[in-house]
Amino acid sequence: MTMKMIKSITMLFTAVTISVSAMAQDAAQPKPSPAATATGKIKGATITINYSSPAVKGRKIWGGLEAYDKVWRAGANEATTFETDKDIVVEGKPLAAGKYSFFLIPKESGVWTAIFNKEPKQWGAYKYEEAKDVLRVEVKTKALKATQERLVYKITKSGFSLDWDKVSVPVAIK
Repeated sequence: MTMKMIKSITMLFTAVTISVSAMAQDAAQPKPSPAATATGKIKGATITINYSSPAVKGRKIWGGLEAYDKVWRAGANEATTFETDKDIVVEGKPLAAGKYSFFLIPKESGVWTAIFNKEPKQWGAYKYEEAKDVLRVEVKTKALKATQERLVYKITKSGFSLDWDKVSVPVAIK
């Protein structure tokens, strides 16, 4: 082997080692908005909400990071999905069993629009189409006593809520 070949092999080995090391470090880093799932039973229906959970990190969320009067994916990354294995009634309106994307329209007034859309696989709200909405309901937000740093969905026997920053968005289900 020539000295030139040895140097080339050494450089290639070094480059591969650095790349693998960088990939391993990247995989070990916690994601800024990790995937999460909330599952529970409401009136005999199994409800599953899949979402990504961003953090407040000192930012102004409502009317800042998340604009008022604009469709929002109700989480981070891909659109949040809402799945029910039985027909349910959401805020007094029927919703058939199935899997939906779930969006919100935050409003400064505190009465937000909750949207169930028949296209569950979407990246954010970038290709959101109102024509594919199956159900839209108005929900009244509640103030949280303490800041909820990381966005979280909670399922109770009477519905579910999205809690983030200083706001809870409860959605009643029967």
